[in-house]
Amino acid sequence: MNEYIAYCRLDCESCEARIATVNDDNELREKVSKLWSELNEVEISPEMINCVGCRIDGVKTPFCDSICPIRKCASARKYETCADCVELDECEKVGMIHKNNSDALKNLKNLK
Repeated sequence: MNEYIAYCRLDCESCEARIATVNDDNELREKVSKLWSELNEVEISPEMINCVGCRIDGVKTPFCDSICPIRKCASARKYETCADCVELDECEKVGMIHKNNSDALKNLKNLK
């Protein structure tokens, strides 16, 4: 499986935080921090926009590193993705992502 696919099946490879990190693009970090600050109603600084991917060793945004309940759950259970979980359809954690991104859910179900 593509290592840039997150546990929830979002595509980390197309994530602007990852792109900014890989390209050391401070302008993109600034853009992402402003957008994410507005969307999440919390201050996210450009310095926080550093991530190589959810399932890859290396730097992560503070949310992905230590707050994301999906990443915590799946990694603790040693799942490759949430598709490995029998509770996928009822899971409130991954449901937070899938209510706004139906493609991620479809992609997970295609893995079963």
